[in-house]
Amino acid sequence: MTVQQFPNGFLWGVASAGHQNEGGNTDSDTWFAEHVQPTVFRERSGRACNGWELWREDIDLAAGMNLNAYRFSVEWARVEPAEGEFSAAALEHYAAMARYCAELGLAPVVTFNHFTSPHWFAKRGGWLDPEAPALFARYCDRVMDAFGELIACAVTLNEPDLPAMLAWSGLPPFVRDLERATLEAASLAAGVPRYRMSNLVLPEERDAICDGMTAGHRAARAAIKARRPELPVGFALAIVDDQVCGDDPSLRDGKRAEVYQRWLDLAREDDFIAIQNYERHYYDAQRRVNPDGTPALGGPMSGRDPASLGSCARYAHQATGVPVLVTEHGMQTHDDAERAAFIEPSLRGLREAMADGVPVLGYHHWTLMDNYEWIFGYGEQLGLHSVDRETFVRTAKPSAGVYAALVTELSARGDRRG
Repeated sequence: MTVQQFPNGFLWGVASAGHQNEGGNTDSDTWFAEHVQPTVFRERSGRACNGWELWREDIDLAAGMNLNAYRFSVEWARVEPAEGEFSAAALEHYAAMARYCAELGLAPVVTFNHFTSPHWFAKRGGWLDPEAPALFARYCDRVMDAFGELIACAVTLNEPDLPAMLAWSGLPPFVRDLERATLEAASLAAGVPRYRMSNLVLPEERDAICDGMTAGHRAARAAIKARRPELPVGFALAIVDDQVCGDDPSLRDGKRAEVYQRWLDLAREDDFIAIQNYERHYYDAQRRVNPDGTPALGGPMSGRDPASLGSCARYAHQATGVPVLVTEHGMQTHDDAERAAFIEPSLRGLREAMADGVPVLGYHHWTLMDNYEWIFGYGEQLGLHSVDRETFVRTAKPSAGVYAALVTELSARGDRRG
């Protein structure tokens, strides 16, 4: 079956994130947590992919794949390395990225907070701080003042539901214990009672941190809209395609209520809901299972199914009533042939959802290149390009060519950048 062409204006892109690509993000909370002992981070990010210096090369790679969009994040810790002190040089760096994207016909899809925050913000308790929403909105206003006129879509937060999702993911208990120990060590090293991050969250604080992030999103959206009322604003939701095995949906529905519902309700106020999908999971009345009903043994990123993307787009739109923007989708594997083969059937399912009336604005593959995958370090691979850890040379994998060819084939116009 051949996938039908996608409509004019559809955003074809790749996604990246500052801390995972740039390197040397020394004023961030994650950099600090990587260097305490004990730490849940398997490796330190170090120079990452040296993307802070090689950003033009990376944008060139995206443009060379026939794409018309590039998702990147602005690092709050670079823009505001000390509370109330904003770096004109950092703001100009990101503005130059947005300008270069525009020059090459790539719509800048900008994430304002991709997990990492400034060290000073974490010392204040992160999103537990009552002033956090206002502080985040102030930073978003500075970004908009610097280059907001160039942004195509604004993504305020990346996966604020991730802590709740990970509680359902099958991570071993020792990881949770090590996360707690990391925050305790960071608090001690920083000399504060509670050093808090958005991607290492204690279960007992999850609701309070979500409250802070909910208020933060609303405050950020207001700040962004105050500069450009017409700019589409949303946030990115991590979403698994949760399916029912059998005739009892209670466990599946319970997961949806716990992990997604707050955020789906919030997204109804927005211009779009960004979704980030990698898996399909099955649940009977008591546990996660395989499609045949046997107990599922796989951990995170093990439930690969190309049908999951279109199904998640349907669910997200049905629950929110707003358009969908795919800001991440891909496969964690060392076998690039698997990754390459996964793209076309996934896009087919997405196009079928669109044919059934789901408004989808675009698709961004995660990720442009193998990068720093948080607590897992550099061992996991999701990139369309490999990166030499010593020279930082980027090398296209076959999957990059497959994706580029599909974009050319499936675009409704030969000139997607017009």
